[in-house]
Amino acid sequence: MKLQRMNRRALSLGALAVSGALALTACGSDDTGDKSSSGGSSAASAPAGNIKCDDAKGQLLADGSSAQKNAIDAWVKAFTQACNGVQINYKGGGSGAGVTAFTQGQVAFAGSDSALKPEEVKASKSVCKGGQGIDLPMVGGPIAIAYKLDGVDNLVLDAPTIAKIFSGQIKKWNDPQIAKLNPKAKLPDLKIQAFHRSDESGTTDNFTKYLIATTPDNWKFEGGKAWTAPGGQSASGSSGVAQGVKQTNGAIGYMELSYAKDGLSTVAIDTGASAPVAASSEGATKAIADAKVVGAGSDLALKLNYTTKADGAYPITLVTYEIVCDKGNKADTLPATKAFLRYIASEDGQGILSGINYAPIPADINAKVRTTIEGLS
Repeated sequence: MKLQRMNRRALSLGALAVSGALALTACGSDDTGDKSSSGGSSAASAPAGNIKCDDAKGQLLADGSSAQKNAIDAWVKAFTQACNGVQINYKGGGSGAGVTAFTQGQVAFAGSDSALKPEEVKASKSVCKGGQGIDLPMVGGPIAIAYKLDGVDNLVLDAPTIAKIFSGQIKKWNDPQIAKLNPKAKLPDLKIQAFHRSDESGTTDNFTKYLIATTPDNWKFEGGKAWTAPGGQSASGSSGVAQGVKQTNGAIGYMELSYAKDGLSTVAIDTGASAPVAASSEGATKAIADAKVVGAGSDLALKLNYTTKADGAYPITLVTYEIVCDKGNKADTLPATKAFLRYIASEDGQGILSGINYAPIPADINAKVRTTIEGLS
């Protein structure tokens, strides 16, 4: 998705350099089912000679976040070309499905856009013999608010208007509150069709955390993976929301930036910074740089700052965690899992993210994840 012209200056601040990498245990895919390899991404892959296969072989099964699908596609393609003895099947059923599959021992690893809850960590101990499930931040990304509105290419919203749109309080595009933020736009007298996720989703969790943190007076609904606000249209997976918005003039929805393309425009957010901020990988990395590690031990769960007002920092950002056992991983899948993680945690693996609308994790967090990968057993 092209950045809106009015935000280019703010976004030119750029992202923090990433010198390390992250740990990943999940390979992502789409909302549509299992894939052993990924097509779809035209981003440059790491040279095959830079990928160390070690003793990796066999099939890795995983499930979880659909948010990281396009990143996983690119990673899996490069890795399996270099390590042709490994097949990676990721069922992108959403973060909730991934965590459930992991705690039930159905997958080697899972992807989630939200860190494990205490009860989920407890459940993982029956699968991770002698250990437990841990969160390893792997992929950053902006949650774009994408819309289809004929004749309106540049739209600015702030947290209160976003909350009121998705809760049904603002019903038409020419509402005075939207018009005040967009004095030059020709807003139509058209009903707003707001789309949200129907499945349990870490994208929903992060989107609602943003609203709770920034405008609690206008968003009084519970957070979490399940959508709790009334009304609106629902669709399964990020791809489903994107498709619903694309097919409906007057529609709006939240999704990862990599899905906001092919006829969709994205909202620039008035955060209180010097200029409204459009969704970009650079803006997401800048926001993630303000996150704090709150996990204990080898768990690297992060607390994001959704209220950032830094110039160029995009506030609605998620981090996809790869969930794996710190100890007690299955012996037949551990070599392939660690080899795959080493690749995507490398500079080559992380280096492809910006080109496909994801955000590299800042270097200091990457270094901690890299160390954790080597300690997996």
